[in-house]
Amino acid sequence: MKLTRLTVVLAGAALALGAIAFADAATDQTIVTVVKVTGINWFNRMDDGVKEFAKDNPGINAYQTGPGRADAAQQLKIIEDLIAKKVTALAVVPFDPPTLEPALKKAMDRGIKVVTHEADNEKNTDIDIEAFDNSAYGASLNESLAGCMHQDGKWVALVGSLGSRSQVQWADGGIDNAKKKYPKMNLVEPKLETNNDAERAYEVAKEVLRKHPDLKGFQGSSSLDVIGIGRAIEEAGMQGKICVYGTGLPTEAGKFLESGAINGIAFWDPKLAGLAMNKIAKMLIDGKTVTNGMDLGLPGYTKVTVTKGPGKGIIVRGQGWVDVDKSNYKQYPF
Repeated sequence: MKLTRLTVVLAGAALALGAIAFADAATDQTIVTVVKVTGINWFNRMDDGVKEFAKDNPGINAYQTGPGRADAAQQLKIIEDLIAKKVTALAVVPFDPPTLEPALKKAMDRGIKVVTHEADNEKNTDIDIEAFDNSAYGASLNESLAGCMHQDGKWVALVGSLGSRSQVQWADGGIDNAKKKYPKMNLVEPKLETNNDAERAYEVAKEVLRKHPDLKGFQGSSSLDVIGIGRAIEEAGMQGKICVYGTGLPTEAGKFLESGAINGIAFWDPKLAGLAMNKIAKMLIDGKTVTNGMDLGLPGYTKVTVTKGPGKGIIVRGQGWVDVDKSNYKQYPF
């Protein structure tokens, strides 16, 4: 009778240990999203997507982190620390893609899945996910700017960083568009850097206005460029006299759209990009990949295109950009 009880006790203990082991196994997958900078609305919105993914996938420890200011070295340090912690997957929005190449190679060599965003020049990534074709996006912004400027006059292009691949592509897409189609548009300041900082964009815009008092247009790249430009234009009382188009978020740009200091913005939803990166990371963990024409189950990513990347990975592109102006920006509450 004692042996029987002991057997039962041991069996119960084994079951308990098995349950604990199963629970541990169910939560030992960690997907970390590493953004360019924390604390700005763009990446706060992306964090909403990461949190939604985590909620929908309780067996995965998914969260977002990043440096307190836009700095390539700080982002690199965070990624190296995560590699040392042996996370399962990294979803990275690189501030400066080339800076991260050695660390991301180390991650991949150690079996960590790597997904990037806004970095189609990144060699050491399994999949780079882009919301759209970056050159076409920049050309579209420039088309709007050209229409507002009546295809004539001086204009400038701003970028958050010359190391930010997508932002440079947007600027180049706009510059190439104007060069090919609008000979009377005169680019007087190509790709001025603003450090992904609204205050810096404001200072840059003020200097440009002093240097070129007959300026007709701005095209911004960082989501904070248009905020700084709009502020400078309002202070100068130049609403309606200078055309402004660029990437932005409706809640941030709204007051400048209302005042006329900004004419229009374009964007993709960072929340959906966060969800897309994490979904793809999970697919890679499960031994799956993304195929041409696949529906990721997210608006703007319902029929993705797949091309070969610069390394061993692939580039996945959606059709996720949205154009808004004063008439419709309130439809997008973020």
